[in-house]
Amino acid sequence: MGLRVELFARIRRDARVKGFSIRALAREHHVSRRTVRQALAAAEPPTRRIPARTAPKLDRIRAVIDQILTADLDAPRKQRHTAQRIFDRLVDEHQAVISYSTVRQYVKARRAQIAIEAGRAPVEVFVPQEHAPGAEAEVDFGDVYVDLAGVRTRCYMFAYRLSHSGKAVHRVYPTCAQEAFLEGHIEAFNALGGVPTKHIRYDNLTSAVTKVIYGGGRQRVENERWVLFKSHYGFDSFFCIPGIEGAHEKGGVEGEVGRFRRNFLTPVPAVDSLVELNDQIRVWDEAEDRRRISQRLRTVGQDFAVEQPLLAPLPLEDFDPGLILTPRVDRSSLVTVRSAKYSVPVRFINRKVRVSLRATEVRIFDGRTLIAKHPRTVARGGQCVQLDHYLEVLRIKPGALPGSTALAQARESGAFTPAHDAFWAAARKTDGDAEATRELIDVLLLHRSMDARDVIDGITAALRVGAVSADVVAVEARRVASESNTGWVRPDCHPGANADVLEHRVVSLTQRRLADPAAVIAGLPPDKRPLPSVAGYDDLLKFRAQPSSIPPSKEQIS
Repeated sequence: MGLRVELFARIRRDARVKGFSIRALAREHHVSRRTVRQALAAAEPPTRRIPARTAPKLDRIRAVIDQILTADLDAPRKQRHTAQRIFDRLVDEHQAVISYSTVRQYVKARRAQIAIEAGRAPVEVFVPQEHAPGAEAEVDFGDVYVDLAGVRTRCYMFAYRLSHSGKAVHRVYPTCAQEAFLEGHIEAFNALGGVPTKHIRYDNLTSAVTKVIYGGGRQRVENERWVLFKSHYGFDSFFCIPGIEGAHEKGGVEGEVGRFRRNFLTPVPAVDSLVELNDQIRVWDEAEDRRRISQRLRTVGQDFAVEQPLLAPLPLEDFDPGLILTPRVDRSSLVTVRSAKYSVPVRFINRKVRVSLRATEVRIFDGRTLIAKHPRTVARGGQCVQLDHYLEVLRIKPGALPGSTALAQARESGAFTPAHDAFWAAARKTDGDAEATRELIDVLLLHRSMDARDVIDGITAALRVGAVSADVVAVEARRVASESNTGWVRPDCHPGANADVLEHRVVSLTQRRLADPAAVIAGLPPDKRPLPSVAGYDDLLKFRAQPSSIPPSKEQIS
Protein backbone atom coordinates (compact mmCIF):
# COMPACT_ATOMS: atom_id res chain seq x y z
CA MET A 1 0.00 0.00 0.00
CA GLY A 2 2.87 2.39 0.79
CA LEU A 3 4.42 2.08 -2.70
CA ARG A 4 1.08 2.60 -4.41
CA VAL A 5 0.44 5.74 -2.33
CA GLU A 6 3.80 7.19 -3.48
CA LEU A 7 3.06 6.19 -7.10
CA PHE A 8 -0.33 7.89 -7.02
CA ALA A 9 1.28 11.01 -5.53
CA ARG A 10 3.88 11.21 -8.38
CA ILE A 11 1.19 10.69 -11.04
CA ARG A 12 -1.00 13.44 -9.55
CA ARG A 13 1.99 15.81 -9.22
CA ASP A 14 3.07 15.32 -12.89
CA ALA A 15 -0.47 15.82 -14.08
CA ARG A 16 -0.75 19.03 -12.01
CA VAL A 17 2.69 20.52 -12.69
CA LYS A 18 3.67 19.24 -16.14
CA GLY A 19 0.18 18.87 -17.59
CA PHE A 20 0.85 15.36 -18.97
CA SER A 21 -1.97 13.50 -20.62
CA ILE A 22 -3.20 10.13 -19.42
CA ARG A 23 -1.25 8.37 -22.14
CA ALA A 24 1.94 10.33 -21.31
CA LEU A 25 1.53 9.67 -17.60
CA ALA A 26 1.09 5.93 -18.23
CA ARG A 27 4.24 5.91 -20.37
CA GLU A 28 6.22 8.01 -17.84
CA HIS A 29 5.38 5.86 -14.81
CA HIS A 30 5.11 2.49 -16.56
CA VAL A 31 1.55 1.80 -15.50
CA SER A 32 -1.72 1.21 -17.27
CA ARG A 33 -4.04 4.04 -18.20
CA ARG A 34 -6.58 2.49 -15.82
CA THR A 35 -4.16 3.03 -12.93
CA VAL A 36 -3.58 6.63 -14.05
CA ARG A 37 -7.31 7.27 -14.05
CA GLN A 38 -7.57 5.81 -10.53
CA ALA A 39 -4.75 8.10 -9.29
CA LEU A 40 -6.32 11.18 -10.84
CA ALA A 41 -9.71 10.26 -9.31
CA ALA A 42 -8.51 9.78 -5.71
CA ALA A 43 -5.28 10.21 -3.77
CA GLU A 44 -5.81 6.96 -1.88
CA PRO A 45 -5.35 3.76 -3.90
CA PRO A 46 -8.44 1.53 -3.94
CA THR A 47 -8.28 -1.57 -1.80
CA ARG A 48 -7.80 -4.76 -3.66
CA ARG A 49 -10.73 -7.09 -3.54
CA ILE A 50 -9.86 -10.54 -2.36
CA PRO A 51 -12.27 -13.06 -3.86
CA ALA A 52 -14.19 -15.13 -1.35
CA ARG A 53 -12.75 -18.57 -1.08
CA THR A 54 -15.19 -21.37 -1.58
CA ALA A 55 -15.17 -24.58 0.45
CA PRO A 56 -17.44 -27.02 -1.35
CA LYS A 57 -16.54 -29.94 0.90
CA LEU A 58 -17.24 -27.94 4.07
CA ASP A 59 -20.46 -26.48 2.70
CA ARG A 60 -22.00 -29.96 2.52
CA ILE A 61 -21.48 -30.62 6.27
CA ARG A 62 -21.89 -27.14 7.82
CA ALA A 63 -25.42 -27.92 8.96
CA VAL A 64 -24.28 -31.14 10.64
CA ILE A 65 -21.52 -29.35 12.60
CA ASP A 66 -23.90 -26.56 13.60
CA GLN A 67 -26.40 -29.12 14.87
CA ILE A 68 -23.74 -30.79 17.03
CA LEU A 69 -22.55 -27.47 18.49
CA THR A 70 -26.14 -26.41 19.25
CA ALA A 71 -26.79 -29.65 21.12
CA ASP A 72 -23.61 -29.08 23.13
CA LEU A 73 -25.14 -25.98 24.71
CA ASP A 74 -27.31 -28.19 26.95
CA ALA A 75 -24.73 -30.96 27.48
CA PRO A 76 -22.59 -31.26 30.65
CA ARG A 77 -19.48 -29.12 30.39
CA LYS A 78 -17.10 -32.08 30.51
CA GLN A 79 -19.05 -34.05 27.90
CA ARG A 80 -19.12 -31.59 25.03
CA HIS A 81 -17.67 -32.27 21.60
CA THR A 82 -14.10 -31.38 20.83
CA ALA A 83 -13.05 -30.60 17.26
CA GLN A 84 -11.42 -34.03 17.07
CA ARG A 85 -14.61 -35.77 18.17
CA ILE A 86 -16.68 -33.85 15.60
CA PHE A 87 -14.19 -34.79 12.88
CA ASP A 88 -14.37 -38.45 13.86
CA ARG A 89 -18.18 -38.43 13.74
CA LEU A 90 -18.22 -36.73 10.35
CA VAL A 91 -15.96 -39.43 8.96
CA ASP A 92 -17.75 -42.35 10.63
CA GLU A 93 -21.37 -41.28 10.35
CA HIS A 94 -21.40 -39.11 7.20
CA GLN A 95 -18.41 -40.48 5.27
CA ALA A 96 -17.18 -36.90 4.87
CA VAL A 97 -13.99 -36.38 2.87
CA ILE A 98 -12.46 -33.37 4.60
CA SER A 99 -9.28 -32.45 6.48
CA TYR A 100 -9.14 -32.16 10.26
CA SER A 101 -7.65 -28.63 10.09
CA THR A 102 -10.67 -27.39 8.12
CA VAL A 103 -13.07 -28.81 10.72
CA ARG A 104 -11.02 -27.41 13.60
CA GLN A 105 -10.94 -23.87 12.20
CA TYR A 106 -14.67 -23.91 11.50
CA VAL A 107 -15.55 -25.27 14.97
CA LYS A 108 -13.37 -22.66 16.67
CA ALA A 109 -15.13 -19.78 14.92
CA ARG A 110 -18.66 -21.21 14.84
CA ARG A 111 -18.91 -22.42 18.50
CA ALA A 112 -18.79 -18.87 19.90
CA GLN A 113 -21.24 -17.59 17.25
CA ILE A 114 -23.81 -20.28 18.06
CA ALA A 115 -23.53 -19.57 21.81
CA ILE A 116 -24.03 -15.84 21.26
CA GLU A 117 -27.02 -16.47 18.94
CA ALA A 118 -28.55 -18.62 21.70
CA GLY A 119 -27.89 -15.96 24.35
CA ARG A 120 -25.21 -18.00 26.08
CA ALA A 121 -21.98 -16.17 25.41
CA PRO A 122 -19.08 -18.52 26.28
CA VAL A 123 -16.79 -15.59 27.05
CA GLU A 124 -17.86 -12.98 29.58
CA VAL A 125 -18.21 -9.60 27.95
CA PHE A 126 -17.20 -6.67 30.12
CA VAL A 127 -18.94 -3.36 29.60
CA PRO A 128 -16.91 -0.32 30.77
CA GLN A 129 -18.59 1.50 33.65
CA GLU A 130 -18.51 5.05 34.99
CA HIS A 131 -18.50 5.56 38.76
CA ALA A 132 -19.78 8.86 40.10
CA PRO A 133 -17.49 10.64 42.58
CA GLY A 134 -18.22 9.74 46.20
CA ALA A 135 -20.87 7.16 45.29
CA GLU A 136 -19.24 3.71 45.37
CA ALA A 137 -16.45 1.73 46.99
CA GLU A 138 -15.20 -1.88 46.98
CA VAL A 139 -13.94 -4.10 49.82
CA ASP A 140 -11.99 -7.35 49.93
CA PHE A 141 -9.64 -9.44 52.11
CA GLY A 142 -6.37 -10.99 50.95
CA ASP A 143 -3.82 -13.31 52.56
CA VAL A 144 -0.38 -11.95 53.45
CA TYR A 145 2.53 -13.41 55.39
CA VAL A 146 4.43 -11.35 57.97
CA ASP A 147 7.57 -12.17 59.96
CA LEU A 148 5.99 -11.16 63.26
CA ALA A 149 8.57 -10.93 66.07
CA GLY A 150 10.72 -13.43 64.18
CA VAL A 151 7.88 -15.89 63.45
CA ARG A 152 6.40 -16.18 59.96
CA THR A 153 2.68 -15.66 60.50
CA ARG A 154 -0.28 -15.78 58.16
CA CYS A 155 -2.27 -12.56 58.39
CA TYR A 156 -5.06 -10.91 56.42
CA MET A 157 -5.03 -7.61 54.56
CA PHE A 158 -8.23 -5.57 54.46
CA ALA A 159 -8.47 -3.43 51.31
CA TYR A 160 -10.99 -0.62 50.78
CA ARG A 161 -11.00 1.23 47.44
CA LEU A 162 -13.09 4.16 46.21
CA SER A 163 -14.36 3.27 42.75
CA HIS A 164 -14.05 6.75 41.19
CA SER A 165 -10.61 7.95 42.27
CA GLY A 166 -9.00 4.60 43.12
CA LYS A 167 -7.94 5.96 46.52
CA ALA A 168 -7.36 2.90 48.72
CA VAL A 169 -6.86 2.12 52.41
CA HIS A 170 -5.07 -1.05 53.52
CA ARG A 171 -4.72 -2.61 56.97
CA VAL A 172 -3.25 -5.94 58.11
CA TYR A 173 -5.01 -7.91 60.87
CA PRO A 174 -4.31 -11.26 62.54
CA THR A 175 -7.80 -12.48 61.61
CA CYS A 176 -10.45 -11.95 58.95
CA ALA A 177 -13.34 -12.36 61.38
CA GLN A 178 -16.15 -9.84 61.70
CA GLU A 179 -14.32 -7.67 64.22
CA ALA A 180 -11.49 -7.12 61.71
CA PHE A 181 -14.02 -6.56 58.92
CA LEU A 182 -15.79 -3.81 60.87
CA GLU A 183 -12.59 -2.26 62.21
CA GLY A 184 -11.19 -2.06 58.67
CA HIS A 185 -14.28 -0.15 57.54
CA ILE A 186 -13.99 2.29 60.45
CA GLU A 187 -10.29 2.86 59.71
CA ALA A 188 -11.09 3.50 56.05
CA PHE A 189 -14.01 5.84 56.77
CA ASN A 190 -11.92 7.87 59.22
CA ALA A 191 -8.87 7.97 56.92
CA LEU A 192 -10.92 9.17 53.94
CA GLY A 193 -13.22 11.42 55.94
CA GLY A 194 -16.56 10.10 54.71
CA VAL A 195 -18.83 7.27 53.56
CA PRO A 196 -19.93 6.42 49.98
CA THR A 197 -23.40 7.76 49.23
CA LYS A 198 -24.61 4.86 47.03
CA HIS A 199 -23.18 1.49 48.07
CA ILE A 200 -20.10 -0.61 48.79
CA ARG A 201 -19.44 -3.77 46.76
CA TYR A 202 -18.67 -7.10 48.47
CA ASP A 203 -18.38 -10.74 47.68
CA ASN A 204 -20.18 -13.14 50.00
CA LEU A 205 -18.02 -12.68 53.12
CA THR A 206 -19.31 -14.57 56.16
CA SER A 207 -18.63 -11.42 58.20
CA ALA A 208 -21.64 -9.84 56.50
CA VAL A 209 -23.66 -12.63 54.89
CA THR A 210 -25.41 -15.37 56.82
CA LYS A 211 -26.99 -17.06 53.80
CA VAL A 212 -26.81 -16.71 50.01
CA ILE A 213 -30.26 -17.14 48.46
CA TYR A 214 -29.54 -19.04 45.25
CA GLY A 215 -31.99 -18.32 42.49
CA GLY A 216 -32.87 -15.07 44.20
CA GLY A 217 -30.50 -12.86 42.24
CA ARG A 218 -28.41 -10.78 44.63
CA GLN A 219 -30.59 -11.38 47.67
CA ARG A 220 -28.69 -12.25 50.84
CA VAL A 221 -29.52 -12.86 54.48
CA GLU A 222 -27.22 -10.45 56.34
CA ASN A 223 -26.27 -10.94 59.98
CA GLU A 224 -27.73 -8.64 62.60
CA ARG A 225 -24.54 -6.87 63.67
CA TRP A 226 -23.64 -6.07 60.06
CA VAL A 227 -27.09 -4.58 59.49
CA LEU A 228 -26.60 -2.45 62.62
CA PHE A 229 -23.19 -1.29 61.35
CA LYS A 230 -24.61 -0.27 57.95
CA SER A 231 -27.46 1.58 59.61
CA HIS A 232 -25.06 3.45 61.90
CA TYR A 233 -22.88 4.71 59.03
CA GLY A 234 -25.71 5.07 56.51
CA PHE A 235 -24.66 3.08 53.44
CA ASP A 236 -25.99 0.14 51.43
CA SER A 237 -24.23 -3.06 50.38
CA PHE A 238 -24.01 -4.52 46.86
CA PHE A 239 -23.23 -8.24 46.75
CA CYS A 240 -21.51 -9.68 43.70
CA ILE A 241 -22.43 -12.90 41.93
CA PRO A 242 -21.19 -15.88 43.97
CA GLY A 243 -17.95 -17.52 42.89
CA ILE A 244 -15.33 -16.53 40.36
CA GLU A 245 -18.03 -15.39 37.94
CA GLY A 246 -18.69 -12.32 40.07
CA ALA A 247 -15.08 -11.30 40.72
CA HIS A 248 -15.13 -8.78 37.84
CA GLU A 249 -17.96 -6.86 39.53
CA LYS A 250 -15.41 -5.53 42.01
CA GLY A 251 -12.36 -5.96 39.83
CA GLY A 252 -10.80 -2.74 41.07
CA VAL A 253 -10.22 -4.00 44.60
CA GLU A 254 -9.46 -7.56 43.39
CA GLY A 255 -6.51 -6.19 41.46
CA GLU A 256 -5.65 -3.75 44.25
CA VAL A 257 -5.00 -6.54 46.78
CA GLY A 258 -2.48 -8.24 44.52
CA ARG A 259 -0.84 -4.99 43.37
CA PHE A 260 -0.29 -3.72 46.91
CA ARG A 261 1.00 -7.09 48.10
CA ARG A 262 3.53 -7.30 45.25
CA ASN A 263 4.74 -3.72 45.52
CA PHE A 264 4.84 -3.13 49.27
CA LEU A 265 4.72 -6.49 51.07
CA THR A 266 7.37 -8.23 48.99
CA PRO A 267 9.76 -9.37 50.39
CA VAL A 268 7.92 -10.55 53.50
CA PRO A 269 7.98 -7.63 55.98
CA ALA A 270 9.70 -8.24 59.32
CA VAL A 271 8.16 -6.26 62.22
CA ASP A 272 7.76 -6.60 65.97
CA SER A 273 3.99 -6.03 65.88
CA LEU A 274 1.13 -5.42 63.47
CA VAL A 275 0.77 -1.94 64.94
CA GLU A 276 4.23 -1.13 63.58
CA LEU A 277 3.33 -2.60 60.18
CA ASN A 278 0.06 -0.69 59.92
CA ASP A 279 1.83 2.56 60.79
CA GLN A 280 4.13 1.95 57.83
CA ILE A 281 1.17 1.05 55.60
CA ARG A 282 -0.40 4.43 56.40
CA VAL A 283 2.72 6.12 55.03
CA TRP A 284 2.57 3.97 51.88
CA ASP A 285 -1.12 4.79 51.38
CA GLU A 286 -0.36 8.51 51.52
CA ALA A 287 2.45 8.11 48.96
CA GLU A 288 -0.01 6.39 46.59
CA ASP A 289 -1.67 9.77 45.94
CA ARG A 290 1.06 10.46 43.37
CA ARG A 291 0.26 7.30 41.37
CA ARG A 292 -1.61 7.32 38.04
CA ILE A 293 -3.98 4.43 37.33
CA SER A 294 -3.64 3.02 33.80
CA GLN A 295 -3.91 5.81 31.23
CA ARG A 296 -5.59 8.40 33.44
CA LEU A 297 -4.38 11.96 33.06
CA ARG A 298 -4.88 12.83 36.73
CA THR A 299 -3.24 11.22 39.76
CA VAL A 300 -5.11 9.33 42.47
CA GLY A 301 -4.67 12.25 44.84
CA GLN A 302 -6.06 14.76 42.34
CA ASP A 303 -9.16 12.65 41.67
CA PHE A 304 -9.63 12.06 45.40
CA ALA A 305 -9.52 15.80 46.08
CA VAL A 306 -12.60 16.10 43.83
CA GLU A 307 -14.29 13.05 45.34
CA GLN A 308 -13.72 13.62 49.06
CA PRO A 309 -16.16 16.56 49.53
CA LEU A 310 -18.90 14.46 47.91
CA LEU A 311 -18.68 11.64 50.48
CA ALA A 312 -21.41 11.44 53.12
CA PRO A 313 -20.28 12.79 56.52
CA LEU A 314 -19.27 10.49 59.36
CA PRO A 315 -21.72 9.99 62.25
CA LEU A 316 -21.02 11.88 65.45
CA GLU A 317 -20.99 8.75 67.65
CA ASP A 318 -18.33 6.04 67.43
CA PHE A 319 -19.21 2.42 66.73
CA ASP A 320 -17.58 -0.34 68.76
CA PRO A 321 -16.40 -2.92 66.20
CA GLY A 322 -15.58 -5.51 68.86
CA LEU A 323 -17.41 -8.76 69.37
CA ILE A 324 -19.16 -8.50 72.76
CA LEU A 325 -18.64 -11.44 75.14
CA THR A 326 -19.41 -11.90 78.86
CA PRO A 327 -16.96 -14.41 80.37
CA ARG A 328 -16.43 -15.03 84.09
CA VAL A 329 -13.11 -14.24 85.76
CA ASP A 330 -11.46 -17.40 87.09
CA ARG A 331 -9.43 -17.87 90.29
CA SER A 332 -6.25 -16.87 88.46
CA SER A 333 -7.85 -13.52 87.61
CA LEU A 334 -8.01 -14.52 83.93
CA VAL A 335 -10.81 -14.48 81.37
CA THR A 336 -10.87 -16.88 78.42
CA VAL A 337 -11.59 -15.33 75.02
CA ARG A 338 -11.32 -17.39 71.82
CA SER A 339 -9.03 -20.00 73.47
CA ALA A 340 -6.68 -17.31 74.84
CA LYS A 341 -6.47 -15.94 78.40
CA TYR A 342 -6.25 -12.30 79.50
CA SER A 343 -5.73 -10.91 83.01
CA VAL A 344 -7.91 -8.45 84.93
CA PRO A 345 -7.40 -6.88 88.39
CA VAL A 346 -7.78 -9.49 91.11
CA ARG A 347 -10.76 -7.74 92.71
CA PHE A 348 -12.93 -9.02 89.84
CA ILE A 349 -12.35 -12.73 90.53
CA ASN A 350 -15.57 -14.80 90.23
CA ARG A 351 -17.41 -11.92 88.56
CA LYS A 352 -18.71 -11.63 85.01
CA VAL A 353 -17.14 -8.91 82.89
CA ARG A 354 -17.89 -7.53 79.42
CA VAL A 355 -15.25 -8.11 76.76
CA SER A 356 -14.96 -6.22 73.48
CA LEU A 357 -12.91 -8.49 71.21
CA ARG A 358 -11.35 -6.37 68.47
CA ALA A 359 -9.07 -7.24 65.58
CA THR A 360 -5.86 -6.14 67.31
CA GLU A 361 -6.79 -5.68 70.96
CA VAL A 362 -9.04 -6.93 73.74
CA ARG A 363 -10.86 -4.44 75.96
CA ILE A 364 -12.43 -5.63 79.22
CA PHE A 365 -15.13 -3.63 81.02
CA ASP A 366 -16.92 -3.72 84.34
CA GLY A 367 -20.17 -2.10 83.31
CA ARG A 368 -18.99 0.97 81.41
CA THR A 369 -15.61 1.19 83.17
CA LEU A 370 -12.56 -0.02 81.27
CA ILE A 371 -10.60 -2.25 83.65
CA ALA A 372 -8.06 -3.90 81.30
CA LYS A 373 -6.71 -3.60 77.77
CA HIS A 374 -4.48 -6.16 76.05
CA PRO A 375 -3.06 -6.74 72.57
CA ARG A 376 -4.95 -9.59 70.98
CA THR A 377 -3.21 -12.96 71.24
CA VAL A 378 -3.60 -15.06 68.09
CA ALA A 379 -1.85 -18.17 69.43
CA ARG A 380 -4.25 -20.87 70.62
CA GLY A 381 -3.85 -21.28 74.38
CA GLY A 382 -1.78 -18.11 74.68
CA GLN A 383 -1.80 -15.84 77.72
CA CYS A 384 -1.52 -12.09 78.07
CA VAL A 385 -0.93 -11.17 81.72
CA GLN A 386 -0.18 -7.76 83.24
CA LEU A 387 1.84 -7.59 86.46
CA ASP A 388 -0.11 -4.55 87.67
CA HIS A 389 -3.28 -6.65 87.98
CA TYR A 390 -1.71 -8.85 90.71
CA LEU A 391 0.13 -6.29 92.87
CA GLU A 392 -2.40 -6.25 95.75
CA VAL A 393 -2.33 -10.01 96.20
CA LEU A 394 1.45 -10.19 95.70
CA ARG A 395 1.91 -7.76 98.58
CA ILE A 396 0.24 -10.36 100.80
CA LYS A 397 2.01 -13.30 99.12
CA PRO A 398 5.43 -11.87 98.12
CA GLY A 399 6.91 -15.32 97.59
CA ALA A 400 4.72 -15.83 94.51
CA LEU A 401 6.33 -12.97 92.56
CA PRO A 402 9.72 -14.43 91.43
CA GLY A 403 8.23 -17.34 89.46
CA SER A 404 5.03 -15.69 88.28
CA THR A 405 3.93 -15.53 84.63
CA ALA A 406 3.08 -11.87 85.13
CA LEU A 407 6.70 -11.04 86.04
CA ALA A 408 8.07 -13.03 83.13
CA GLN A 409 5.83 -11.23 80.64
CA ALA A 410 6.59 -7.85 82.22
CA ARG A 411 10.31 -8.49 81.74
CA GLU A 412 9.73 -9.60 78.16
CA SER A 413 7.68 -6.53 77.29
CA GLY A 414 10.12 -4.13 78.99
CA ALA A 415 7.66 -2.95 81.63
CA PHE A 416 9.87 -4.48 84.34
CA THR A 417 13.20 -2.78 83.68
CA PRO A 418 16.76 -3.44 84.91
CA ALA A 419 16.24 -0.51 87.28
CA HIS A 420 13.45 -2.45 89.02
CA ASP A 421 15.67 -5.52 89.22
CA ALA A 422 18.51 -3.46 90.71
CA PHE A 423 16.18 -1.97 93.34
CA TRP A 424 14.87 -5.44 94.22
CA ALA A 425 18.40 -6.88 94.57
CA ALA A 426 19.56 -3.97 96.75
CA ALA A 427 16.50 -4.27 98.97
CA ARG A 428 17.03 -8.00 99.49
CA LYS A 429 20.52 -7.35 100.86
CA THR A 430 19.21 -5.17 103.67
CA ASP A 431 15.57 -6.19 104.26
CA GLY A 432 15.33 -9.85 103.29
CA ASP A 433 13.28 -11.41 100.52
CA ALA A 434 9.75 -10.81 101.78
CA GLU A 435 10.18 -7.17 102.87
CA ALA A 436 12.26 -6.37 99.79
CA THR A 437 9.50 -7.73 97.56
CA ARG A 438 6.90 -5.64 99.37
CA GLU A 439 9.03 -2.51 98.88
CA LEU A 440 9.33 -3.39 95.18
CA ILE A 441 5.56 -3.81 94.91
CA ASP A 442 5.08 -0.39 96.50
CA VAL A 443 7.39 1.02 93.83
CA LEU A 444 5.42 -0.76 91.11
CA LEU A 445 2.21 0.74 92.49
CA LEU A 446 3.68 4.19 91.81
CA HIS A 447 3.31 3.48 88.07
CA ARG A 448 -0.47 3.77 88.43
CA SER A 449 -0.29 7.46 89.27
CA MET A 450 3.06 8.57 87.85
CA ASP A 451 4.88 8.45 84.56
CA ALA A 452 7.05 5.37 84.13
CA ARG A 453 10.12 7.41 83.18
CA ASP A 454 9.80 9.53 86.34
CA VAL A 455 9.52 6.41 88.52
CA ILE A 456 12.63 4.89 86.96
CA ASP A 457 14.52 8.14 87.51
CA GLY A 458 13.36 8.04 91.12
CA ILE A 459 14.66 4.47 91.50
CA THR A 460 18.01 5.50 90.05
CA ALA A 461 18.31 8.45 92.46
CA ALA A 462 17.40 6.28 95.46
CA LEU A 463 19.90 3.57 94.53
CA ARG A 464 22.64 6.14 94.11
CA VAL A 465 22.53 6.87 97.83
CA GLY A 466 21.62 3.35 98.95
CA ALA A 467 18.03 4.13 99.91
CA VAL A 468 15.80 1.13 99.18
CA SER A 469 12.50 2.69 100.18
CA ALA A 470 9.41 3.22 98.06
CA ASP A 471 8.81 6.53 99.85
CA VAL A 472 12.20 7.83 98.72
CA VAL A 473 11.51 6.69 95.18
CA ALA A 474 8.16 8.51 95.25
CA VAL A 475 9.74 11.74 96.50
CA GLU A 476 12.46 11.68 93.86
CA ALA A 477 10.01 10.75 91.11
CA ARG A 478 7.79 13.71 92.01
CA ARG A 479 10.80 16.02 92.04
CA VAL A 480 11.86 14.83 88.57
CA ALA A 481 8.31 15.27 87.30
CA SER A 482 8.02 18.80 88.68
CA GLU A 483 11.39 19.84 87.24
CA SER A 484 10.55 18.46 83.81
CA ASN A 485 7.17 20.23 83.80
CA THR A 486 8.28 23.64 85.13
CA GLY A 487 11.96 23.77 84.25
CA TRP A 488 12.87 24.23 87.97
CA VAL A 489 16.36 25.62 88.67
CA ARG A 490 17.91 26.42 92.04
CA PRO A 491 17.50 30.16 92.65
CA ASP A 492 21.05 30.54 93.98
CA CYS A 493 22.69 29.03 90.91
CA HIS A 494 23.09 30.45 87.47
CA PRO A 495 23.04 27.97 84.53
CA GLY A 496 26.23 25.96 84.46
CA ALA A 497 27.33 26.80 88.00
CA ASN A 498 28.89 23.88 89.88
CA ALA A 499 28.33 21.67 86.85
CA ASP A 500 31.18 19.42 87.97
CA VAL A 501 29.75 18.87 91.46
CA LEU A 502 27.69 15.73 91.97
CA GLU A 503 24.73 16.68 94.13
CA HIS A 504 22.43 14.12 95.79
CA ARG A 505 18.92 15.14 96.64
CA VAL A 506 18.39 12.09 98.86
CA VAL A 507 20.56 11.35 101.87
CA SER A 508 20.62 7.86 103.34
CA LEU A 509 21.07 7.92 107.12
CA THR A 510 21.37 4.13 107.08
CA GLN A 511 24.34 4.40 104.78
CA ARG A 512 25.91 7.03 107.02
CA ARG A 513 25.40 4.93 110.14
CA LEU A 514 26.98 1.83 108.59
CA ALA A 515 29.94 3.70 107.12
CA ASP A 516 33.11 4.97 108.79
CA PRO A 517 32.10 7.59 111.41
CA ALA A 518 35.06 9.75 110.44
CA ALA A 519 33.96 9.92 106.81
CA VAL A 520 31.66 12.58 105.47
CA ILE A 521 28.81 10.76 103.76
CA ALA A 522 26.54 12.35 101.19
CA GLY A 523 27.69 15.86 102.06
CA LEU A 524 26.77 15.66 105.80
CA PRO A 525 29.20 17.11 108.40
CA PRO A 526 30.45 14.84 111.21
CA ASP A 527 27.89 14.36 114.01
CA LYS A 528 29.59 15.73 117.22
CA ARG A 529 26.50 15.67 119.40
CA PRO A 530 26.68 13.54 122.60
CA LEU A 531 24.75 10.33 122.77
CA PRO A 532 21.23 10.76 124.12
CA SER A 533 20.73 10.06 127.89
CA VAL A 534 17.68 9.32 130.06
CA ALA A 535 19.38 10.41 133.36
CA GLY A 536 17.08 13.41 133.63
CA TYR A 537 14.06 11.18 133.61
CA ASP A 538 15.60 9.08 136.41
CA ASP A 539 15.92 12.21 138.56
CA LEU A 540 12.21 12.83 138.26
CA LEU A 541 11.51 9.52 139.99
CA LYS A 542 12.64 11.09 143.29
CA PHE A 543 9.59 13.32 143.30
CA ARG A 544 7.09 10.56 142.69
CA ALA A 545 4.57 10.24 145.57
CA GLN A 546 5.00 7.21 147.85
CA PRO A 547 1.88 5.01 148.28
CA SER A 548 0.43 4.93 151.89
CA SER A 549 -0.06 1.63 153.73
CA ILE A 550 -3.19 2.92 155.66
CA PRO A 551 -6.30 2.96 153.54
CA PRO A 552 -8.09 6.32 153.46
CA SER A 553 -11.25 6.82 155.54
CA LYS A 554 -14.68 7.53 154.08
CA GLU A 555 -14.44 11.12 155.20
CA GLN A 556 -11.11 11.52 153.40
CA ILE A 557 -12.54 10.01 150.26
CA SER A 558 -15.58 12.31 150.42
